Amino acid sequence: MRSIIALVTALLLVTSLVGGAAGHAAATQPDATYEKCEFPVTVTDATGEEITMEERPERVTTTNPSAAQTMWEIGGQAQVVGLTQYALYLDGAESRTDVSAEFGVSVEKVVGTQPDLVLAPNATQTSSVEAMRDAGLTVYHLREAKTVEDIAKKTTRIGKLTGNCEGAAEANAWMKANVDAVADVTADADQPDVLYPLGGGYVAAGDTFINAMFRIAGTNNVAAQNHTGYPQLSDEVILKLDPGYIVVNDRNATMLDKEPYASTTAGEENNSIYLETRWLNQPAPRSVVYTTHNMTAQVHSDLYSEDTYVAKSEVSVKAESEVEATEETATPTATAEPTETNDATETSEGSAPGFGVTAAFVAMLAAALVAARVDA
Repeated sequence: MRSIIALVTALLLVTSLVGGAAGHAAATQPDATYEKCEFPVTVTDATGEEITMEERPERVTTTNPSAAQTMWEIGGQAQVVGLTQYALYLDGAESRTDVSAEFGVSVEKVVGTQPDLVLAPNATQTSSVEAMRDAGLTVYHLREAKTVEDIAKKTTRIGKLTGNCEGAAEANAWMKANVDAVADVTADADQPDVLYPLGGGYVAAGDTFINAMFRIAGTNNVAAQNHTGYPQLSDEVILKLDPGYIVVNDRNATMLDKEPYASTTAGEENNSIYLETRWLNQPAPRSVVYTTHNMTAQVHSDLYSEDTYVAKSEVSVKAESEVEATEETATPTATAEPTETNDATETSEGSAPGFGVTAAFVAMLAAALVAARVDA
């Protein structure tokens, strides 16, 4: 199974970099339009804080890997001066300052990077955000991403704040094209029951970006039937859910050999789906593309083919002002950039232990157990 996923991942990486040999013919309309970046720009973040950027930030520090991955994807990697240990897989990341602490992020290290802007995804604790602001830093706290649309909106917002609006539009158009392509493959397919254990009884359930990706890949997340967020389930509940497949990665590769999972249908039949942690647990465009393709290739191998993948070179974006200037009577494009809303419309606290915990998960032990596993 790992050889399959390695092959698919390698294919996606190579194709993403060099593009397909045969691209789609140029269309009269772009796949998406976008508003050109302008400064100064003022937006409101998940904490209700009004953030103003007077000019394009030259130095950006990210406090969780999803923000770093997004900066790389939209062409803003040269602006990043600080990131966390789980983003060190990104090309060239080793030359940036690692701002990780033993648990979470080191405010002192973030301050030391002298950033013009700090991008703090929901997984960053509110107390850390407040401490960085007290130190005089401009911090934008992103709300929790629960859907692919949320990820697209977050990408658009990061692009707007950092002066990478075109790159953000391209990343979103690429993500949408691949989501649509995978959804076409899985539309009429049987949906096997799956479960993604995070460790310690915690699982990824409904109302999460992980569940959204599972649905696109044509699977049924059994934990989403009666649970949301990242709950801790008892052995009895897991046995009753009886998944046919267990999602594993480098952190929980032996999960099938342990109870209660060993006694489920997945354990008895040795059915697992191997997905890379960096793509599965980080809500960003590349994560959505790679996870949905890799999962579909394993679960629906009889329906999936290499041609399902859409390379970035096959999508096009154009500034709205340019479209209006050249095609005054043009019809709306097939794909538009997500409508932006202030992040303050939703709280910055999510439902997963250790990365925006709700009142139900205030125990520090539970937070420490799961915090490093999923970046919301």
